[in-house]
Amino acid sequence: MTDYLDLNRANWNDRAQAHSASPDYRVEEFVRDPSYLSQVVRFDQPRLGSVTGLRGVHLQCHIGTDTLSLARLGATMTGLDFSPAALEQARALAARTGAAVDFVESDVYSARAVLDGEFDLVYTGVGALCWLPDVKRWARTVASLLAPGGRLFIREGHPVLWALDYDRTDGLLSITEPYFETSEPQVYDEAFTYVATDHEFTHTVTHEWNHGIGEIVTAVLEAGLVLTGLEEHQSVPWNAINGRMRAIGDGEFQLADRPERLPHTYTLQAVRPAV
Repeated sequence: MTDYLDLNRANWNDRAQAHSASPDYRVEEFVRDPSYLSQVVRFDQPRLGSVTGLRGVHLQCHIGTDTLSLARLGATMTGLDFSPAALEQARALAARTGAAVDFVESDVYSARAVLDGEFDLVYTGVGALCWLPDVKRWARTVASLLAPGGRLFIREGHPVLWALDYDRTDGLLSITEPYFETSEPQVYDEAFTYVATDHEFTHTVTHEWNHGIGEIVTAVLEAGLVLTGLEEHQSVPWNAINGRMRAIGDGEFQLADRPERLPHTYTLQAVRPAV
């Protein structure tokens, strides 16, 4: 069987240039306005607090818009991703904006082997954990990257959202995909992406995994980190369920009918003890 990394890397290589060209990623806005921040990081700001002077790494950084945004808030940032095509776009964006951001090619589990030193902030954005088969291994990797007193910050799609049947037309929310981590991946073949583009994709098969909230929290705790925050949100930064969501501003969407039924995303924060 083809390794999941090879399949998923081919898919993200195929997406990278289309995402960079899509108006949804607002690359030209970053170039025009030196103060512009990604919608995702703007949402995160009240919870992030000041990152000025922090040494940070953004795991699974894709084309670098969130990485650049954190750098604009004062952090010294490194972005890490396994897709060379995505990193090509990230480096081009950094060059066009004059940002001093480093980008390193690696899968997440190998991050400790390719990154030097320890970090005050490990940041992960929405849509990252579903590409990883083992959330405990992810948490151990994060812990290995953090300096004493350093912080993990992740906003992610909620595992309930990932487990829904998106094809229902009767208004019901139905869980049909795994909520918990499974040994075998969910295999999808989808010739589209989550942003506006007319690009025709050729690498359409992906392998993905869900991870329950309890599994994620337990993984973080077992890795030796101290949980400092866990907040569930009633919005998500893309039109996650086509035809059933409404835009609520600042790039966020929520279920149009009784959104309180659905945890859309969550923010988790944890720190490595100082001693």
